Amino acid sequence: MSDNTDLESLPKGGGKEISQFSWKGLTVTVKDSKTQESLDILKGVEGCARPGDMIALMGPSGSGKTTLLNVLARRPAAASASVKGQVHLDNAPLQAKTLREISTYVEQEDALIGSLTVQETIEFAARLSGAERHGGRVSELIRAFGLAKQANTKIGTPVAKGISGGQKRRVSIASQLITRPKILFLDEPTSGLDSKAAYEVMYRIQQVARDENMIVIASIHQPTTATFNLFSQLVLLSAGRLVYSGPTDQVVPYFASHSVPVPPLTNPAEFLLDVCNTDFDNSATDVAGDESRIARLNRLMDAWSPKGSDTEVSSSPFADSEGAMSSSGAPTSVLWQTFVLLQRLWLKSYRDLLAYWIRVIMYLGLAFMMGTVWLRLGRGQDNIQPFINAIFFSGAFMSFMAVAYIPAYLEDHESFRKERANGLYGPTAFLLSNFLIGIPFIFLIAILFSIVTVFLCNFRQTPEHFFRYVMWLFLDLLAAESLVVLISSLIPVFVAALAITAFANGLWMSVGGFLVSPKVLNDFWYYTFYWIDYQRYVFQGMMFNEFEGRVYNCKRVGDECQCMYPTELQDQCKIEGRGVLTALGYGKKDVGLWIGVLIAVIFGMRGLAWVTLKVKRG
Repeated sequence: MSDNTDLESLPKGGGKEISQFSWKGLTVTVKDSKTQESLDILKGVEGCARPGDMIALMGPSGSGKTTLLNVLARRPAAASASVKGQVHLDNAPLQAKTLREISTYVEQEDALIGSLTVQETIEFAARLSGAERHGGRVSELIRAFGLAKQANTKIGTPVAKGISGGQKRRVSIASQLITRPKILFLDEPTSGLDSKAAYEVMYRIQQVARDENMIVIASIHQPTTATFNLFSQLVLLSAGRLVYSGPTDQVVPYFASHSVPVPPLTNPAEFLLDVCNTDFDNSATDVAGDESRIARLNRLMDAWSPKGSDTEVSSSPFADSEGAMSSSGAPTSVLWQTFVLLQRLWLKSYRDLLAYWIRVIMYLGLAFMMGTVWLRLGRGQDNIQPFINAIFFSGAFMSFMAVAYIPAYLEDHESFRKERANGLYGPTAFLLSNFLIGIPFIFLIAILFSIVTVFLCNFRQTPEHFFRYVMWLFLDLLAAESLVVLISSLIPVFVAALAITAFANGLWMSVGGFLVSPKVLNDFWYYTFYWIDYQRYVFQGMMFNEFEGRVYNCKRVGDECQCMYPTELQDQCKIEGRGVLTALGYGKKDVGLWIGVLIAVIFGMRGLAWVTLKVKRG
């Protein structure tokens, strides 16, 4: 599916009114990893919601509430899961495309860019979705979620404190409501919040749901009494089966009618979760008699089963149960999305120290270290090998230190994953904006590094040779950052991406022609990684830039002249730089080919990253 899906000209859900959202006979089956037998993690679940309803999906850990939420939102329920059942919108089968148009999903973890303010975060969501043309929505949401005083406050980064956790939750939800969805899915919206913050978040959502006639379906764990009473409907699960599904204010009388009364002065939510929990004290008897907890729970589930007795009928599988809302449904073009993302990344890049400025400082430190180690190398032959070592170090370690970009990219990737799932944009706009925003910063790093090292190490300092040196470093860093993007897209886990990127850089160093001459390198490495090693082409280009046309002095021992490299200038007790290149196996110069290969490697890795993101849906 393409990055852009043709939708209505209005923002999501803006022109489509609904009267009922219902589900029946929802069953999710997986294979047990040990026995390989079929296992129902959700069985025969039913429910119904109408505009203005707030529905709580509750149950102990492992009860299936998140699975149910994902099934209703048409997100992957579980790996290799089989999903059966019926989901209807206004008494008609619900299509995935229709659901994408009228709903949005807020995940448990916030994916906010810490260097943006509250207002900027919501404004960029509006611009990406096309909702900005219906002006006033941003200010409206900021007021509705009680964020007016924090509108110009930054979200917060690891090095700069921002808004509180509860406020971050409200910003996450407000930025998803920018499109006026008719259905809002929330995965553990109060996770990690204290009781006051949790109540405040859910209260604000309740007010917006009522004002905008919106359905809210939230998985929630152990709410306080005040928070629990905000919900109009309750779906209570245990081990994937229904224990109760209906009005929240009827659940206490319902349980009392089945001889399971809620004790006075007890939080109903805590009591219900305790009743549904089968993980602890399974053999203990009920306080009201000699009935075991398991027997009591089975009795409650059996009592509800007649209402769901037809869930076993031949219900067809979901047409796209494995498909998340992963393709962009925003009514905007890829170019516009790229432009908006560029603006957002620009704000992040110059405000957030961790994005690029720490790397600028790090590379400057590396430059001064290198310059003082290889300080003002002279023209004697004893300095030829140090010059070669310095050239290798500058290219290889500049490339290696690109691993510092991994945290910043993973933050952007997490934002992309969640925003893509809600239909804001696709991998093309994300990777294109990511590539373009990096160019000026990488060029700045190359310039600053070159100014320090060329002078201190005494590399060739003519404008022509200086800017060639900058060019090779720039291409080197661009390729290294492309490698980071590819690996981090394949495995978006910090430790794993760091380890694999470091390993790859070690491989490039080993087969690039410096540590092991191409004449000695065995056939396997020579005919595989040697030819796609971008560090190799950078090293060769920098070697020619430094040695071609340069002359070094041989060593004199008395009246005798001893030259390390025999060249045509040997009779003058000098070494021609070209002779050094020839002796090291770099006899043929082809700068155009090397630059072409580097550009191909850069775009090749970016292209593979695009394919990776296109294929991955989670």
